[in-house]
Amino acid sequence: MNSEWFECKVRFDKTMETGLLKKVTETYLVDALSFTEAERRFIEEMTPYISGEFTVTDIKRARLAEVVESADAAADRWFKVKVAYITLDEKSGAEKRTNQMVLVQATEFREAIKTLDKSMEGTLGDWVIVSVTETPIMDVFFYKKEDKE
Repeated sequence: MNSEWFECKVRFDKTMETGLLKKVTETYLVDALSFTEAERRFIEEMTPYISGEFTVTDIKRARLAEVVESADAAADRWFKVKVAYITLDEKSGAEKRTNQMVLVQATEFREAIKTLDKSMEGTLGDWVIVSVTETPIMDVFFYKKEDKE
């Protein structure tokens, strides 16, 4: 069973630092097998953190090859890194690039690149970073095995 990543958006009233309520929309990432499971797990994860009503406004597939967490507890931002794997066509000798997106947790741009470099250590093929973009993702909910006793 292969799980997939789903980008889920939730809209709710958030209490700001000034004490005022403001309607906000936040984005989260959920590891699930289907849209239905993603919505169920997302609601379960969000319910303890949001007081009052909330609405799941959008769920879409996130085309990610990998999600790389940071060891740094202060890493609170998520960056999408486009990585190109380089291979050579044996017949023509031409260089071929295959792009994949990797989500990396870091505190800032340069640290995202360092974290990716560290996670890619030992990779046999050649690769290059094509782009790095900060995402609006607030948190990532990884799959946890449920105890059924």
